Amino acid sequence: MSVRSDKWIIEMARHHDMIKPFSENQVKPGISFGVSSYGYDICLSDEFKLLNPEGLNEINPKDVSVTNFVDIRADSILIPPNSFVLARSKEYFKIPRDVITICLGKSTYARSGIVVNVTPFEPEWEGFATIALSNTAPLPVRVYAHEGIAQIIFLQTDEECISSYKDKKGKYQGQKGITLSKPS
Repeated sequence: MSVRSDKWIIEMARHHDMIKPFSENQVKPGISFGVSSYGYDICLSDEFKLLNPEGLNEINPKDVSVTNFVDIRADSILIPPNSFVLARSKEYFKIPRDVITICLGKSTYARSGIVVNVTPFEPEWEGFATIALSNTAPLPVRVYAHEGIAQIIFLQTDEECISSYKDKKGKYQGQKGITLSKPS
């Protein structure tokens, strides 16, 4: 297994539509996004789901209701202290069968108390990434759409997997918007 370079990422995006829209260079106004040396910095779209904790005693990942969230479309969002929002990537991904990814939050947000959680993109998964943004700070933190939020690292194997996410008919395959957790 090897980490893939910027040259490989550019080639895969150009010829296999692995990332759309795609920024071949690192775009630096604001919080950077685009190709980096060994990864790709993804952007947030302007769609958010803010948790509304009123009337909730718990959050059950097997029974999440859309009524627990407020839909917001904006160029930025203020995440309350000790809370979280769901967001989605601006980019749509098509992961090759011999690739898996790891996603790590950008340091600018980490230094402000934001924890970015994105699960791995499995072989042959495709869709917009749903991103959980948790505010661990004691104050509200502002997060910006159309700017970088996390870096995707692409790991390519020497051989293809036996069963891909597409083969397993994964429940988050082809997601178009912010997708809440789905029971099995």
